[in-house]
Amino acid sequence: MHKRLAEVLVGYSTEVRQGDTVRIESYDTSALPVMREAYAAALRAGGHPTANLVLEENDETLYNQGRDHQLEWISPDQQWNIEHGDVWIVFDAVTNTKRLSNVDPERMSRRLTARRPLQTRYLERSASGEFRWVICGSACEASAQDAGMSLRQYEQVLSRAAFLDRDDPVHEWKTFGERLERVGSFLEGVSELRVVGADTDLKLGVEDRTWIRSKGFRNFPDGEVFTGPHETSVEGTIRFSFPAMMRGRQADDVRLRFEGGEVVEATAKRGEEFLREMIGMDDGARRVGEFAFGLNDAISEYTGNLLLDEKIGGTVHMALGRSVPGTGGENESGLHWDMVCDLRAGGEVYADGELVYRNGAFTNGVS
Repeated sequence: MHKRLAEVLVGYSTEVRQGDTVRIESYDTSALPVMREAYAAALRAGGHPTANLVLEENDETLYNQGRDHQLEWISPDQQWNIEHGDVWIVFDAVTNTKRLSNVDPERMSRRLTARRPLQTRYLERSASGEFRWVICGSACEASAQDAGMSLRQYEQVLSRAAFLDRDDPVHEWKTFGERLERVGSFLEGVSELRVVGADTDLKLGVEDRTWIRSKGFRNFPDGEVFTGPHETSVEGTIRFSFPAMMRGRQADDVRLRFEGGEVVEATAKRGEEFLREMIGMDDGARRVGEFAFGLNDAISEYTGNLLLDEKIGGTVHMALGRSVPGTGGENESGLHWDMVCDLRAGGEVYADGELVYRNGAFTNGVS
């Protein structure tokens, strides 16, 4: 499986070419086998790969012991990669997903704010096609435990979600991409969406915004269609079905109320202080930078890993903070926090007043 995954990432997701610089990273030694395969695949493609294992414990040390100027410092190595690198492949594996649970939210906010220009630059280069990057799910004990699964079960979930259990994964991704194109084309003719569900009645303006089809080029596994809603258009309430995860921190049963596009009320059963600190980070953190439909039906169960959970077929998700370049969204923030709402049990979506989506599926034949 490791070799097959590496070949899909190098040949399809990032399309490594002759002479490309390729940075391969992970936080956990469990990813070493697939990192080695990705390194070899990048060599075969004619690239110049480097493979780096990053010590995840350093994050906690920095937050707890670093002075303000150290929290705000950007590594020249990271800066060079964002400014000049061609390909960045990250395997999402960690030893402890809760390692930052006791970090002061204000210090986390300070670091995210300092990294805002770097985040903006990599999104700009990505949108222009200069920089190809992918974050790939990787089986590790910590993520399996969060999902309530054995490591073997979690590996199988990842394999199905990435179509690696099919005879020709790349063909499957291209076919799935055609479905995403149909959904995106339909949504680009819509001016307003209304999402209705449990404790949820939310309106968003999306007229003339671009819907990006996520076909396995930035996240892997993938499978969403997303845009940046008009910044002052969001009105109403939404309750997020799954815990909202951010840098190892968690907020449960998040409920938001919007007026004029801005969060005016935010509550959570757990992690409410963290939620409020994050959305108070800057002026843009209270506005919506992204709205998306999760469309990967090969992912059906909550795992606690946002990379998978936001792609679950039958869900929508929304990100507070920074808009993604290419959508037409104009919101600026150091924050980009995705939260998932499950619509599979009674949820509905209306497009310009017409019911087009019910119980987690489009009703008008677009998908």
